[in-house]
Amino acid sequence: MANLSKDNLFILIKSLSRSEKRQFKLYANRLDVNVNAKFLLLFNLLDKMDCYNEDIILNSKIVTKIQLSNLKAHLYKQILVSLRMNPVNQNNRILIREQLDFATILYHKGLYKQSLKILEKAKIAALENEEKNIAYEIVELEKVIESQYITRSIVGRADELTSQAKKLSKENVIASKLSNLSLQLYSIMLKSGYAKSDAEMQEITLYFNKELPHYNITELGFREKLWLYKAHLWYSFLIQDFLSCYKYAKKWVDLFYDNPKMIYLNPVWYIKGVNYLLECLYLIKHKTLFKETLDKLEETIALDAFPKNDNVSILTFLCIYNSKLNLHFIEGSFDQGLTLIEDVLKKIKTDEDKIDEHHVMVFYYKIACMYFGVGNNIKCIEYLQKIIDNRNLTMREDLMCFARVLSLVAHYEASLDYKLELQLKSTYKFLIKMNDLHEVQREMIKFLRNLGSIYPHQLKGEFKKLHSRLKKYEDHPYERRAFLYLDIISWLESKIENRPIMTIIKEKGSTTIR
Repeated sequence: MANLSKDNLFILIKSLSRSEKRQFKLYANRLDVNVNAKFLLLFNLLDKMDCYNEDIILNSKIVTKIQLSNLKAHLYKQILVSLRMNPVNQNNRILIREQLDFATILYHKGLYKQSLKILEKAKIAALENEEKNIAYEIVELEKVIESQYITRSIVGRADELTSQAKKLSKENVIASKLSNLSLQLYSIMLKSGYAKSDAEMQEITLYFNKELPHYNITELGFREKLWLYKAHLWYSFLIQDFLSCYKYAKKWVDLFYDNPKMIYLNPVWYIKGVNYLLECLYLIKHKTLFKETLDKLEETIALDAFPKNDNVSILTFLCIYNSKLNLHFIEGSFDQGLTLIEDVLKKIKTDEDKIDEHHVMVFYYKIACMYFGVGNNIKCIEYLQKIIDNRNLTMREDLMCFARVLSLVAHYEASLDYKLELQLKSTYKFLIKMNDLHEVQREMIKFLRNLGSIYPHQLKGEFKKLHSRLKKYEDHPYERRAFLYLDIISWLESKIENRPIMTIIKEKGSTTIR
């Protein structure tokens, strides 16, 4: 029996809405000969299944085991064709590509004039929508046709097409280099996290400056600026320059608000841009701007003109719920944040095939922090353990690292002393193995390891000493990242002052951007 997560056809069918299933059946039955077609019978059978079971398919006698693979491939293709024809999926990019296909067909039939007419309209639409890769393809086909369809204006037309091709080629090359740089920086961020030393920072800076193409900002279009801001954003994240992160995330989002049409044409990049802006505002703890940005995002998404599809729905969920959880962290309102957990877990379960494991683990960490904030350390440990036990989490080692550190603190708070020593050894081995043991972690582990020799009346004094030692790292360029995952300073202050951590965080308020 195939696993649900491994059977792409079954996952695709289960992702279809009622209207999409209805349209597929209408599409499949457009010819009478298809009424009892095997691919349609297989579709109906899979649609009724709760989980993929190959034995049920074979026992139905619809298809033999030898034929099953080919039939599934055929059904998969037919569903995609049907989806492509659905008006909901007819975005500008697909429509322009369709016009290019039509023009190609007309060209092959020798109907050059008709083909050129369609290409001209498609090119105008492509340029208006910043689809410059397609625009370049259109120009290249125009050049081929013009070389065969002789007119009196061929000289002027040749110059025009040559100029357009050069301009588009140059813009596409810059966009490609910037997108490559952005993707590589993002990959470094996922694998290694922030720069941990001067050597790493210099290495990242050298790489960034080497790969950043030469450009004139006044000559860049919407798309090129978008990739430029992305590249700068990820570079700023890696070197932990969070004010610079805010600067480029805001440029990214303002680019969309200055070109409102692009919000609806590129909803994914709009949502991602706002998501990074919210993350930057969270890192610099600016509550007022954070709320304003989140409110504006929700207002925009609620507009009738905003595209609605599964991909946008998932991205919207990830952005909004991550941001809402972060807002409660900024405010210290952990008790109110608990109300979000049920919705998050429900969405993770219903869309388990669409939400990647990395984002699930991030949610688990935030949920654990929320429970830690209200003093429910057992639930905190439960969600941290989901991260620690995940053997497939090869990305974001920093998340795994701080999940273990927070787990130590939660075990101490829960008075699980009999498990603490084992946890200490396990965490220390893990940190040594990943070469990520920094001073903040050393101090925390040393403190927890010495707890057994500290008398109760000495505890507050030891908390004060640890607070003093850690405070100097709060603004350290490479140590401060520990405080981004766990507000150890506020936790120590809550122990010293014998007050809830929520109260301590609320009193600290938010920053102002200078």
